[in-house]
Amino acid sequence: MSAQAPRRGEWGSQIGFILAAAGSAVGLGNIWRFPYMAGQNGGGAFVLVYLVCVLVIALPVMFLEISLGRATHRNPVGAIRAVAPRSAWRALGYLALLTGLGILSYYSVIAGKVMTYGALYIRKLFIGEAVTYHGATFEVVIYFALFIVLTVLVVSGGVQRGIERWAKILMPMLVLIMVAIIVRCLLLPGAMEGVKWFVTPDFSKITPRVILNAMSQGFFSLSLGMGAMLTYGSYLSKKDSIVVCGTSVVLFDTFIAILAGFMIFPAVFALGGNPAAGSTLIFQVLPKVFGGMKGGVLVAIVFFFLLCVAALTSTVSLLEVVTAYFVDERRWSRRRSVWTIGGAAFVVGLPSAFDMAGLRPWTSMVFLGKHGFLELMDFLWGNLSLAIGSLLLCVFAITVWGLNNAGSEIEIGSPSFSRYRGLWIFFIKWVCPTFIAIILASKLFS
Repeated sequence: MSAQAPRRGEWGSQIGFILAAAGSAVGLGNIWRFPYMAGQNGGGAFVLVYLVCVLVIALPVMFLEISLGRATHRNPVGAIRAVAPRSAWRALGYLALLTGLGILSYYSVIAGKVMTYGALYIRKLFIGEAVTYHGATFEVVIYFALFIVLTVLVVSGGVQRGIERWAKILMPMLVLIMVAIIVRCLLLPGAMEGVKWFVTPDFSKITPRVILNAMSQGFFSLSLGMGAMLTYGSYLSKKDSIVVCGTSVVLFDTFIAILAGFMIFPAVFALGGNPAAGSTLIFQVLPKVFGGMKGGVLVAIVFFFLLCVAALTSTVSLLEVVTAYFVDERRWSRRRSVWTIGGAAFVVGLPSAFDMAGLRPWTSMVFLGKHGFLELMDFLWGNLSLAIGSLLLCVFAITVWGLNNAGSEIEIGSPSFSRYRGLWIFFIKWVCPTFIAIILASKLFS
């Protein structure tokens, strides 16, 4: 006789799902990556294209992924198996698990670096120590491990008492901190130049490259293609509206990205920074901005705490994707699942931590290339795998599950969706796969 399956969790309320799913989507991609992508791609022009891409590509796929999760009440592997038993399509579910684990491993390393900066500014506030990032191996590994433990502790509490409860605390806190920093930055002389640059599109800067970058950012910032929205959707009740939930998550995620722009660019312009500084914008440019700002040390502490909160809400969903599989399919307890997977993510992430500590000759020698391990992991799991997973999910819905079945699931709790069902099917069948394929090709051949 097989062991009885542990009881599956369920969101206590629709707002609980929205905040948790928004927390999954909101992360370093919104607060770190979006501003530097906007800075490198023309400011307001990039923002305009980004908004269009989110509505055209991301929102329809969001509805699809949530609907498959709620229809089956299973993790990515179980959901595919429920629709197509003994089918080779279950590989799509396993791909989602591997993607979640892979991203969790290196994402937590980057989050640990954020914690390091926060600790440096705290030491400066209390003992006057200069803010200098050393990136010693021991330091990187310790903060990486600490972030993994924080993630495990949240997820071990379960759906309502763990993920939902903390989402209701962390997401409002995230918004309040961002607004406070925005107000402080807007008071700087010359800050409005940064606002103008960020919100005013220069249509001459809308090039194919800008469009491609905006499509990529808009798609990947919403945690699509790694099973997170499918898993969170599996805890959604039939009385809840997928349309309201999915739209709210997309709007919240976009809202946070826009807030990040208002938080960073006014300060950068006011203090003579370069908005096109790239991925170094937060870790190299902003510390200089904080150094030239009255009360900048305190603002920096709050800012890096904010980044940690955003990163934690994302790592929680990454861990939950894999946890749900072991709870549903392997009959493991949640506690056993989260600690085992958290330990695995730590082991897998150690080469990325060594890479961040400056041991690139070792990682380059292993992989016979010029790129470090962390960069390789981000390319494989944060770029290729997400695009492949989302493209295959659309194909699976079209050829196996059936778009009419998906549409019927969305209509449960959202009867007005019937008026737009044909349009949604058109986008999932033709528009979304086409654009996702273009994104995938750009990653492979750029």
